[in-house]
Amino acid sequence: MKINRVDVRNSRVQEELSELQRICLPNDIPYDTTTGFWWTAADASASLVGFAGLVFSSRWSDCGYLCRAGVVPGSRGQGLQKKFIRVRIRQAKAVDMKWLVTDTHDNPASSNSLISCGFKLFDPSVAWGGKGTLYWRLKLE
Repeated sequence: MKINRVDVRNSRVQEELSELQRICLPNDIPYDTTTGFWWTAADASASLVGFAGLVFSSRWSDCGYLCRAGVVPGSRGQGLQKKFIRVRIRQAKAVDMKWLVTDTHDNPASSNSLISCGFKLFDPSVAWGGKGTLYWRLKLE
């Protein structure tokens, strides 16, 4: 599977990202895809099978937030989430972020991917998610 950074100024790209969010995360409110850094993944037939986003944190000046990621059901279990995490880590370092944070809720697969990429659980001073949310961070070097 090929991962490509996409230009969120393009309305077609925004529509694709919104559609991927609806398919991959049907119970979530779609995230705004007009800012930040976004990637899509395509399979061998060039069909989009996943997406991921990274934005600057609204809470900390030297920090990025892994805001959203998803893989269509038929393409899960192939390591694509870890690839999305790693590409966002590289981008965060390229723009001099010192930390990355994210959260999960009732999602062991995503939690395990974060752990395998070096993220650790933490308790933020002000929680931003609902009950049962797990908070993750990674210090970038």
